[in-house]
Formats: sequence, C-alpha cells, structure tokens
Amino acid sequence: MYYNNRDIRVEEMPVPRIGPGELLVRVEACGICGSDVMEWYRVKRAPLVLGHEIAGEIAEVGEGVERYREGQRITASHHVPCNTCHYCLTGHHTVCETLRKTNFDPGGFAEYVRLPAINVDRGVYPLPDSVSFEEGTFTEPLACVLRGQRLAQMQPGLSMLVIGSGIAGLLHIQLARAMGAGKIVAVDINEYRLKAALRFGADASFHASENIPERMREVNDGMLADRVVVCTGARSAILQALKSVERGGTILFFAPTGPDVTVPLALNEVFWRSEVTLTSSYAGSPADHVAALQLIRSRIIRVKEMITHRLSLAETGLGFQLVANPKDSIKVIIEPQR
Repeated sequence: MYYNNRDIRVEEMPVPRIGPGELLVRVEACGICGSDVMEWYRVKRAPLVLGHEIAGEIAEVGEGVERYREGQRITASHHVPCNTCHYCLTGHHTVCETLRKTNFDPGGFAEYVRLPAINVDRGVYPLPDSVSFEEGTFTEPLACVLRGQRLAQMQPGLSMLVIGSGIAGLLHIQLARAMGAGKIVAVDINEYRLKAALRFGADASFHASENIPERMREVNDGMLADRVVVCTGARSAILQALKSVERGGTILFFAPTGPDVTVPLALNEVFWRSEVTLTSSYAGSPADHVAALQLIRSRIIRVKEMITHRLSLAETGLGFQLVANPKDSIKVIIEPQR
C-alpha cells in the first residue's frame, strides 16, 4: 500500500472477487516504473496499491470468458482503449477517455489482481513458453517505447541522442539499434547507467555536465542528432535537447516533468528556420503490446539483462528507494509470491 515514496506498507486485503467476463490473476512479477515514484503525481491519491507492469498466472476465470483458461501464463495492460472514439479512430488510442479510466484492481504490487471485463477483452497477452514472468513485465514499458519511436518517425540510418539512460532510455537505445539506427549517443548523470548504455547498444555515452551538442558532433560526423529522446523530466535535459537536435530533426518528450516546469522556446530558430518537430508520447496501444512481446520473445530486445534487483512484496519499500534514487540499479522487479 503506497502512502508516499518513503512509506510503503504491507497490508492484508481480501482476494478480489471476479464477476462475469473477468479474470483473477496470481501476480508472479511486477516491475517498478519510474512513474510509480513520481510522488507529486501519486501521493494525492494515496493510499493505493500501485504496479502496472505485471505478469502472472490466471487463477480464476469469470463466467463467459472463453479465450483464456485457469493456469495460463499472461501479461496484461492496465489501461485499455475503447477502440471506437474519435481518438482511437484517428490512431491516438492512448489519449482515449476509456483508456484513462481503466485499471487493475487493486494494482500489481499485490498477490492477486482482478482484471475487469474490458481489460480481458482487449488487454491480455498470453506469454510464450520461452518468456519468463520477469521478462513479461517488460511488455508494457517496451510498448510505450515502440509507440514513442513511431510517433517520432524513427527510421534506419538516423542518429539518435537519448537523454536519460534509465530503463526507458536503455529500451530506446536497444530498439533504435535493432531498427538500424545510425550513431546512438546516451546521456545521464549516473556513471553506472552510462556504462549500461554502451552495453545495450549506444556508440558513446557522456555525462550530462559535458557540452553535449559538441560531443554529439564529435561522434556523428559533425552533425547534431536527427532524433532526440528525452527520458527524464529535468528542465536542464529539455534545454539540452533543444540545443542538440539537427535541422529537420525531431525531439520526443518521453518522460513527464514536474507539474510547474516550463521552458523558453526560440520559435524562429527552432521552428521557422530549422524545421524541428517537437512531439510527445504517452503509454502504448494494444497493438504496441503485441509487438513488444514478440520483440522480447525473439530476444531482439534483451530485457533479462536489465534486471538488477528482484525483491519480495515485503521489500517493495526498498524497491521504491532504489528507483527513486538510482545508483547501481536499472530494473527492479517485485515478486509477490516469494
């Protein structure tokens, strides 16, 4: 039960009761997302059970459910779209009102969760035998990355600068490398993550205190980055991105900022003269989840190597501290059945 980032309690709750069309899932693994520790956003709804990067086994099948069976291994989407509104029909499933209102009951940091009928209908993905539960938890974050790079129109041969080399940044690096990107450069303030970026496909990595536009030109044949992906909410990173994008390039704002962050924009320099595109992405559609799971199954995206900590439900508080104050951690997985 989340009260704030420093107050995570183990509390007894009844196992959720399911109705027609629903599933009860025994959670085997749930990843801690960076958004879980975004305290300004979460604490106003506390106390609540967080956790949306789940994988587990179906423990009970509701009346009328025919596509799934008890004992089946799955991962699932906590938010699902209606597929019929203006936003869905124009390809913007992740800004659908239904998607914003749907969720698990209670949340993935629990031994059992109830999947509402709408989630069962359009947000359950069977895990292949070759994909472990802990690997399955990466389906949702990788789906978000897939959507982000699609909206940024990432293409083979284009260079990429990734600012913020946590789990999202490392997934962006891996996906861009798999897609045949040109030079990939990573930036962070954490030396452990800068080294990880090189392991997962970056051509170079630099501390954020360096002159990043200059470093980008040094490794990219005198050019700035065709695509800049901002995976941190730090204002300094946003300003750095604006200085590091090549003419005709795109900046993808992948991570949320604090609620009051604003930045100045030199409209003529950035837009009129340079034809730079600024875009953002939120979450992933059901199709993105399907594609993400196939990338994990095929080992094109290596996710198991990104796990640095596997903790029990009672250690979730420690997990939150590892994610909120990263030093030598990348992905922290909670295993409720330990």
